[in-house]
Amino acid sequence: MNTSTSYYKREVEQQTMEKQKSSSVDAGQQIRRPGAEALEAAQAKQAGAEFEWHFGRVTRLGNFEVAGGRQVTVVWDEGGVTSQQGDITDEQWEIFKLAFSTTGRIAILSDQEAGEGWMHDYRFLEAMR
Repeated sequence: MNTSTSYYKREVEQQTMEKQKSSSVDAGQQIRRPGAEALEAAQAKQAGAEFEWHFGRVTRLGNFEVAGGRQVTVVWDEGGVTSQQGDITDEQWEIFKLAFSTTGRIAILSDQEAGEGWMHDYRFLEAMR
């Protein structure tokens, strides 16, 4: 093996190791940094660069079979109140019920930028303590 081949091989191995270290969150490994902000940053990074966290409090839940199904009202920390009736999945409903029965706090991770579109973006929804 000549010198240029061994140099190239070492360079590729080093780049591979660096790439594995930088993508440790993407590989499903544990995050070992203190604080909730580090976790939020890692989750947002994993979801994509355009995603941002938004926080709120569930203040009302309802189930109106005749009028379109489940309803949830959220007061957002950034200002504003939203109420959505219908188009709430079983999984989202379970998270809203959990939040409502404990602290009421929820968090959503959204890439919706235009106006208040993120307020109804429940693709990434979490109940908080």
